[in-house]
Amino acid sequence: MSITATNEAVAAPEAGSLQRKISWTGAFWIASGVPALVLFSIGAIGATVGAPAWFVWILSIIFGFIQAFSYAEIAGLFPHKSGGASVYGAIAWVRYGKLLAPFSVWCNWLAWSPVLSIGSGLAAGYVLSILFAPDAAINTWQLTLVDLGWLKAGLALRINATFLLGAVLLLVAFAIQHRGISQTAKVQVILGVVALLPLILIGLVPLITGDVLAANLGPFAPLAKDEAGKVIAGEWNMAGLTLMAGGLFIAAWSTYGFETAVCYTREFRDPKTDTFKAILYSGLLCIFVFTIVPISFQGVLGLGQLVTPAVVDASGTVTTPAVYSGILSADIYSGMGVASAMADMIKGGPIVHTVIVVMLILALMLAIITSMAGSSRTLYQASVDGWLPKYLSHVNENGAPTRAMWTDLGFNLILLMMSDYVFILAISNVCYILFNFLNLNSAWMHRIDRPTWERPFKAPVWLIGMGTVLAYVNLFLLGMGADIWGAGTLVTGLIVSAAIIPVFLFRHYVTDKGQFPAAMMEDMHLKAEPGAGTRAGMLPYLALAAGAVVIIVARSIAVY
Repeated sequence: MSITATNEAVAAPEAGSLQRKISWTGAFWIASGVPALVLFSIGAIGATVGAPAWFVWILSIIFGFIQAFSYAEIAGLFPHKSGGASVYGAIAWVRYGKLLAPFSVWCNWLAWSPVLSIGSGLAAGYVLSILFAPDAAINTWQLTLVDLGWLKAGLALRINATFLLGAVLLLVAFAIQHRGISQTAKVQVILGVVALLPLILIGLVPLITGDVLAANLGPFAPLAKDEAGKVIAGEWNMAGLTLMAGGLFIAAWSTYGFETAVCYTREFRDPKTDTFKAILYSGLLCIFVFTIVPISFQGVLGLGQLVTPAVVDASGTVTTPAVYSGILSADIYSGMGVASAMADMIKGGPIVHTVIVVMLILALMLAIITSMAGSSRTLYQASVDGWLPKYLSHVNENGAPTRAMWTDLGFNLILLMMSDYVFILAISNVCYILFNFLNLNSAWMHRIDRPTWERPFKAPVWLIGMGTVLAYVNLFLLGMGADIWGAGTLVTGLIVSAAIIPVFLFRHYVTDKGQFPAAMMEDMHLKAEPGAGTRAGMLPYLALAAGAVVIIVARSIAVY
């Protein structure tokens, strides 16, 4: 694809395509839902890793910020495309293997899409906690549809009040998205201001008032329990390192998420400057929130202690789980009690408590809209490029990819019925780590295969190198820490990620008769650079082989 062709695409978008209506500030506010992702797993990470949980968040957001510069560079290569880093990275991989490109895009979508179901489920739980007592009938009734205990103990598809209210919230997010990217950005500005305020207050107020206790942030040792179930400081042996890897693994799903700011390149008025600004300032916001909120949350609540020991029957089976206080309590782990706990940190009485919870509900809505905007555009662009079914290429009169949005909605209504949102998050993150690996490596592949292309932002070589190193660090965390969240997490995630194979084969060989769309052919074959082909040679294949080895070795040394 020539630079001239790119500029023409920027200047004159085709009718019925996405529209250039926002600046980097619009993308910033759409991506401002990412800090709310701290609500999804802050309890689970604390209850799993123990006292070092606050450090896990800080280290993870540093990793995410370093990686973002690779994404900013590859996004600038393709200002006529939407859908995010996976789409830009797919163009690097496709000429080395047709299946590698759709795999990258698919994993990106599977990583982002579940934000809808998890976020709406948590928001629904927060609403119900405000209106009804925990033991009220509306909070306890449930209709179990399918028992999934064979996959993970206690997992099931069920319908309850959380599902019904969560479905309503998803439809509200859909209605906002239906009006196009410009209107979505305007709504996000309002939600962003309202929703980010409580997170900032929750992070800053306890630090100012002195309620953050240093004792609650240490000792710097992994979580362990004695035979009676009491909390003790663990050791930095392989079991302790495995817990740390599990924490960093799951935190990545939240902290790396601001890369969604590059999803809207095709809708920027000036993609050359807007792309880098969007991801830079989104990253700085996330560094702030993902640092102060975990420190204050843990510093105020503390890890917790055993309240009631577990009840065990004669056969040794636990009939009633142990009850813990602080971050170790069950409702904090699940996420359902996080909003109430955070509201108590402000110490403003019942009215302030309710206001904070409502604002956190809006924060979750912000995250849901962010996810729907990004993940639907990933589906849309993947369809345009020939990876996914053609029907996803449709946009409405406002430039919104409505069929992709409906697909997102239907998929997440199924996930919303699942009884364990943390497990969904973990499966989703297996896909996300695989996506990150492929796309961080695509930065150096583009450098080799597209050396003369214009780069509105060109990252320093050392940053591209660090991004590549982190690609393998992420795979190590995946191999070592994924199964902390359930024995079948890693394998299930790999199976789900491979589900793209039959979908792509049908689209490519049945629908398209083995040919990619014309625009994609331009991107793949570099007609402006005769003979450019595949300059990287065997390096991409060696990178993949090394990645597989890292996962296998990490999994083999993990101790659960």
